Amino acid sequence: MASTWTSDGTRGDRSDSPYTYIGKSRRREDGPAKLVGAGGYVADLDPAGSWYAHLVLSPHAHARIRGIDTRAAAEVPGVKAVYLGDALPEADLLAQSEVFYAGEPVAVVVADDPVVAEDAAELVQVDYEVLPAVVDPTAAMRPEAPLVRQLEDTAGRADAGAHGDTAGGGGPTEERPNNVSSVIRYRRGDASAARERADVVVTRRYHLPPLYQGFLETHGSSAHAARTGETTIWTTTQGQFMVRNSVKRLLKLPDYRVRVVGATVGGGFGGKGVLLEPLVATLSQRLGRPVAMLLDRQQDILVNNPGPAADIDVTLAADQDGTLLSIEARLVFDNGAERGGSAGIACMMLAGTYRSPHLEVLGYDVMTHKVPVGAYRAPGAPQAYFALESAMDELAHALKMDPIALRLKNAVQEGDERPDGRTWPRIGLRECLEVAQNHPFFQQPLGPHEGIGVAAGGWGGGLEPAAAACQVTSEGRLVVQVGSIDITGTNTTFALIAAEELGLSPDDVHVAFTDTGHAPYAGMAGGSKTTYTVGLAVAEAAKAVRRQVLEIAATRLEAAVEDLDLREGVVHVKGVPGRTVTLAEIARDTARFGGRTAPLIAEGRSAITKSAPGFAVHAARVAVDPDTGEVRLTGYLAIQDVGRALNPKEVEGQILGGVAQGIGRALYEDLAYDDGGQPVTTSFLDYQMPTFHDVPRVDVVLVEVPAEEGPYGAKGVGEPPAIPGAAAIANAVAAATGRRVATLPITPERVLAAGR
Repeated sequence: MASTWTSDGTRGDRSDSPYTYIGKSRRREDGPAKLVGAGGYVADLDPAGSWYAHLVLSPHAHARIRGIDTRAAAEVPGVKAVYLGDALPEADLLAQSEVFYAGEPVAVVVADDPVVAEDAAELVQVDYEVLPAVVDPTAAMRPEAPLVRQLEDTAGRADAGAHGDTAGGGGPTEERPNNVSSVIRYRRGDASAARERADVVVTRRYHLPPLYQGFLETHGSSAHAARTGETTIWTTTQGQFMVRNSVKRLLKLPDYRVRVVGATVGGGFGGKGVLLEPLVATLSQRLGRPVAMLLDRQQDILVNNPGPAADIDVTLAADQDGTLLSIEARLVFDNGAERGGSAGIACMMLAGTYRSPHLEVLGYDVMTHKVPVGAYRAPGAPQAYFALESAMDELAHALKMDPIALRLKNAVQEGDERPDGRTWPRIGLRECLEVAQNHPFFQQPLGPHEGIGVAAGGWGGGLEPAAAACQVTSEGRLVVQVGSIDITGTNTTFALIAAEELGLSPDDVHVAFTDTGHAPYAGMAGGSKTTYTVGLAVAEAAKAVRRQVLEIAATRLEAAVEDLDLREGVVHVKGVPGRTVTLAEIARDTARFGGRTAPLIAEGRSAITKSAPGFAVHAARVAVDPDTGEVRLTGYLAIQDVGRALNPKEVEGQILGGVAQGIGRALYEDLAYDDGGQPVTTSFLDYQMPTFHDVPRVDVVLVEVPAEEGPYGAKGVGEPPAIPGAAAIANAVAAATGRRVATLPITPERVLAAGR
């Protein structure tokens, strides 16, 4: 059974939770340190004797490097080395003979002071032969278009594949046009014939620009190649094992020679996978000193792997009663100068959210002369759903049908076939729509020039093996060891899971994050999979420790294990008051000379094979100034299937953050380029993001449709709330004005220029 409840904005706890700690809100353990800037960020980790590296970036979108003069830079006092790409091929970041995007690094200066390194970098003279740039992805696919670069030479910085099981262009492929790294096609029935006999057809092209993740902390890494042969890297990353695997491959080192220490991350949103780490590790190896590199904001915008732009054509055909007959779509993702990989996710979700007997969906990952893209919170899904949900809204208007009723009529549910031939597991799309249908948000009267829009969005859910370890200390406290990066409060949730399993207060649980040399394996913190996978491993480890405790207590209390209960750190004999032994008493005997009890320690592992898709339904209320076209949000509703809310306030926090990013995508953000491939938004003066004042009160409703394999039924919650916002706001603008804006962001100029 699904359960539904509304967060009250203060605690947000389930009053009917059957668990002691699960479903009860707990403040993040890392919150106080982060609030005062004491969280251990990479900029604070400065190994003794460090030298500092600064990049020299190309000003051209496409050019041949005819020569580089480093003499003036090398003569600056304090400069230790200047390296070019051909001297550091293993670093996999510096260009060699040709640059493929404005901002591509062409050299690196190392000095004993970061200011000296930056000043010297400005003295590096590069002789470029400017070449034509391929900027438009549709033009790049034409037979006569020049190649952006050889496909086999691209590294594929995008980490979409770390986010979900349909990532990276998965699915049936076919012959690729020019500059296309992957093609995805889903076909069912005869979409063209279905369209011809349909009662209503809507068709439109949608455009979404590239987006910068906008994290507070820019990219930074530090490395020390020790004389022992071990290279240690401190870095701001969402996946320390991902970094280790990349560095050891490029530097041809075994796992145990590369130790990655994941520093506290000042915001990631998918953008902090692997970037600077191979370069700083290589520099440290060459120079025999610790080397650090911290990007300033402009360099971060130019070098970072942003979310991709997309052009999406959608045609929907339906009978007069609202039954979908066909979905046709063509998706073109602009992935910059490397492979990318978001088209697979986008095609899967666009083609698979609503039942349709006929499909013709074709997606392309295309290379252009722009910065290589990566993941930005649900890679591919916000693009797909902006197009799909805008089209569904137009279809509802054409049918004179309630937009929620139209979605409910066609929404997929458990057992329905996905475009890839598999079937959907238990999902909460219909439950979320049903909650929306009956929510008072839609009954509130509208003011002048005000409208409400609704949109759905879904995420397939990521999978990756994971492990965790639990150990009881001599004081009777539990230490949980994990290797996953805590960006969203997952360590606090792990403490709740372990406390629930062991029968111990969360105050007596400490979650310890350790580096790749000591930590159990965990995947990148992305794809809405950390709690789903690592959380299950934590639960298994805590269960194993509980069994050990009860077995020892059974001997001490002369009782059968099944007659014992462990709660609040005390083992009780059921029905026999007074016959107890504390966890601390048992644990003390495991850590003393002459002790007779083996240490209380256990590992937990998970290798979940079934993804747990999550769906959300958002509704936006906007007021639009008819004279200026200015859009003002006046209300917002976010409904999401979370499986089970293990730590409700943290779940709500994830949803609120996703809503804010959806507002940014809808109304403000655009990582813009000119026709020659030059970036024109290279600072926060140019790149507009929403502020606190732009986000209205958000009503959050949590729907719980338990995941079959997740801990306590939990599923990942990070990606879905960032998906439907742009479409919900666009649909609200259409309701308020009668004008359809199909290009993001929805600026006042575009509102006034839009057709009815």
